[in-house]
Amino acid sequence: MVEIIETIDVEVPVSVAYNQWTQFESFPQFMDEVESVTQIDDTRMHWKVRVGGAEREFDAVIAEQSPDERVAWKSTGGDTEHAGVVTFHKLNEAETRVTVQLDWKPEGLLEHLGAAIGMGKHAVKKDLENFKKFIEARGTETGEWRGDIEA
Repeated sequence: MVEIIETIDVEVPVSVAYNQWTQFESFPQFMDEVESVTQIDDTRMHWKVRVGGAEREFDAVIAEQSPDERVAWKSTGGDTEHAGVVTFHKLNEAETRVTVQLDWKPEGLLEHLGAAIGMGKHAVKKDLENFKKFIEARGTETGEWRGDIEA
């Protein structure tokens, strides 16, 4: 397994950052490798991603969700095995620290090589930078889901 941890500070209130993150179907707007996310229900979704030119599909389940604090997930089938958590930390009324921790299992030679040279870490960092630009430019979320899912 490869572990990636990246953090970014965004200039929006914690509720705005969290609310936007719960809008999984908007991920292709700021995550370069994500082609689509289809929300099946409150806890399940289907992903299509393109990594290193290869298209991958997988299902994921939200394992834990606590408003304004964290969203944790794990893959449940498909081409990619991974799990992760994103946490939200209120720095002040108008600024939030977003931290992503992602654990994934590279498949095949290309993914092992990419993991060895830090391509996954670079991709997560870029996605967080894109999220920052996206949410700060809007100033508000595109939607929200504030339900609790207990681990």
